[in-house]
Amino acid sequence: MSRLGQIVAPARLGTGFRWLLASSWTSNLGDGIALAAGPLLVASLTDDPRLVALAATLQWLPPLLFGLLAGALSDRLDRRLLVVSVDLLRAAVLVVLTLVVVTDRVSIGVVLGTLFAVGVCEVFADNTSQTLLPMLVSRDDLAVANSRMQAGFVTVNQLAGPPIGAALFAVGAVWPFATQALAVALGALMVSRITLPPHGRTGDARTRVRQDIAEGVAWVLGHAAVRTLVLTILVFNVTFGAAWSVLVLYATQRLGMGEIGFGLLTTVSAVGGLVGMGAYGWITRRISLGSLMRVGLVVETLTHLGLALTRQAWVAMSIFFVFGAHAFIWGTTSVTVRQRAVPTHLQGRVGSVNLMGSFGGLVVGSGVGGLLAERWGLTAPFWFAFVGSAVALVLLWEQMRHVAHADEAPVAE
Repeated sequence: MSRLGQIVAPARLGTGFRWLLASSWTSNLGDGIALAAGPLLVASLTDDPRLVALAATLQWLPPLLFGLLAGALSDRLDRRLLVVSVDLLRAAVLVVLTLVVVTDRVSIGVVLGTLFAVGVCEVFADNTSQTLLPMLVSRDDLAVANSRMQAGFVTVNQLAGPPIGAALFAVGAVWPFATQALAVALGALMVSRITLPPHGRTGDARTRVRQDIAEGVAWVLGHAAVRTLVLTILVFNVTFGAAWSVLVLYATQRLGMGEIGFGLLTTVSAVGGLVGMGAYGWITRRISLGSLMRVGLVVETLTHLGLALTRQAWVAMSIFFVFGAHAFIWGTTSVTVRQRAVPTHLQGRVGSVNLMGSFGGLVVGSGVGGLLAERWGLTAPFWFAFVGSAVALVLLWEQMRHVAHADEAPVAE
């Protein structure tokens, strides 16, 4: 068991990293359960594509509204205390949803409001959590540490969580959300065990927060590699958000996979992610970062085309397998590039700008996806995603050269 522990979390990464990793895996299990249970709960209350897409929008909207504030606060306050506080608040909101479901007082309005509240808490927790890793491990170990974090995300959030969530939902709608509340609370407890080096600063937040935010935005605009990453994630999440906003209806109605089958789509994607994780070191030793990310964008574009064309569940699952490998490789590479390039005192703000780009695209895309699905059917968002991604791929192709030289950028403290 100790040998397995050394493989997963080498001793050189430290005790703090192990607590952070355990917290991340535990919280991700709860979030993975909700990944299937949340859309299923919404779909059990309505089959209106606009409301289903609105549920996705309300989960993705908080980062757009509060992301920059979350980044500024994470660079000013005690990061550990901030993560613990908002995760406990998120657990409390989930407990309320659990009580509403168990007392049979649930409605689409209550569910949508809860999803928004949970999303607000996640903005502050997730953005601040990403700043902890560079404080706990050395710059040279960031790629290894991020791969372990991503491995947990793939295995428990995408592989184990969704089918568990779908199965729990089939037993009773209350169980997945009660389980998620417990997992989030345990994750907060684990983060509380971490000891961080001195950070944050005091000052009049009313007069300085805007300046802090402006400094973070200016830094991103001035750094070619990070600017390219933010621009790419913004554009491609518009297309991704359009397609994925109606995925539960696509899986259950077009593919005829049912509730458990919907959870299996994410599971197959996670299996692909595990393959990507196993091959990641071999791939990055042979392919430049810029070329790797170009290939990833091609894969994502073709994913939308394949899903728009097929009616066969096994074909869709094969596509999700390949997409899962791409998602792991892209996610690990992009976060490592950003963490290596960004100074410690700017990690929160630069991360929040990236978060804004990511979720801003998802919000716009989910709104477009709901309208397209209502007017032209469930495949319309996937056709939109394919055409939009293809156009973006051509426009951003040359910009990927900045990422290829990201490691050459100095890391100032």
